[in-house]
Amino acid sequence: MALFSRRPKPSEEPERDAAASTAAEATPEAPAENVPHVPISVSTFGENRTPDAAPAMPEGVSAMAAARPPHLASPAAEASKDLETVPGLRDNVLLRDALAALPEKAQPVELMNVARQLLQGHVYIRVQGDARELLAKGDNLPTSVITYQEQKYMLVYSSGRALQDAVRADGDASTSALAQPVISLLRQIVAGEFGGIAVDHASRPGSAILPKPLIEKALADLDPHLAVKTLLAADRTDETAGDVADALTYAPVWVAARRGEGDRIGIAELRTTDGERILELFSHPLELVALGRGDQPAKVTPEQLARALRSDDGISGVIVNPAGPWIRLSRAQLAPVLALGA
Repeated sequence: MALFSRRPKPSEEPERDAAASTAAEATPEAPAENVPHVPISVSTFGENRTPDAAPAMPEGVSAMAAARPPHLASPAAEASKDLETVPGLRDNVLLRDALAALPEKAQPVELMNVARQLLQGHVYIRVQGDARELLAKGDNLPTSVITYQEQKYMLVYSSGRALQDAVRADGDASTSALAQPVISLLRQIVAGEFGGIAVDHASRPGSAILPKPLIEKALADLDPHLAVKTLLAADRTDETAGDVADALTYAPVWVAARRGEGDRIGIAELRTTDGERILELFSHPLELVALGRGDQPAKVTPEQLARALRSDDGISGVIVNPAGPWIRLSRAQLAPVLALGA
């Protein structure tokens, strides 16, 4: 598991940090001013509920799709197949590429794009010393942190290249890398005393700080099975469309809602050049928020989705997570959903 060239000598053992979480101890590594930070209000999520005026989706679907921010102008249907930037270390491809798309001065909506791609897969942490030896001894893992506004942020990394950037920045080759499931790590952050996480802090411009309130809100809205997001992040096969359709029979989804003229609630859809109407679905509110359109995420149950599709034959299908990776399902492919409650 060790990524770097040498193990620490006894005299190099880091001091234990009393402010660490129960899952891992922490040692300072980098000054916080080196990490770009944009304040993010939890209110950016919006109300995140089905509007009172429309407990079920309306019979008519209003067209409200708007232009996307520049970083999402041409979202890819599939995740990159470039899986490693350092041989032997698999990257979190979606998170890595979202960070790489950040401009030098990122805006909140662009950091929301990073946050949505964080909610899957794994990240790396840097451990002072040899992680395997420490785990074998049952010792706590002294992980690296920064301090920002008197709060500690755990340092995490999306890729082997980001780990190399960190080593080049601080010259500390006595550390090792340990892969951690993202969701488990985020739950530890929320349960502990950290102020959040700093992702790829030594990489430029692709680094970001995500505060604890945002992480808490993201976890509260998370599908515990990560069914749809995991399928879309994986390699596509002949079974992918059917697997996503099956996942839509039990996984929560959100639609993009906006109150229009006459206080009427409209739901966003896309129009093809052939005039087909495609309903937008989102596996998490952040998938919508990252589009920067100002729409409100409204949670829809599989049964509500089925009723809405059956009530409007003019809807040709759906597009899931249009910010990418995305998939389009035809009405025929949605047969498992249409059968719910029929």
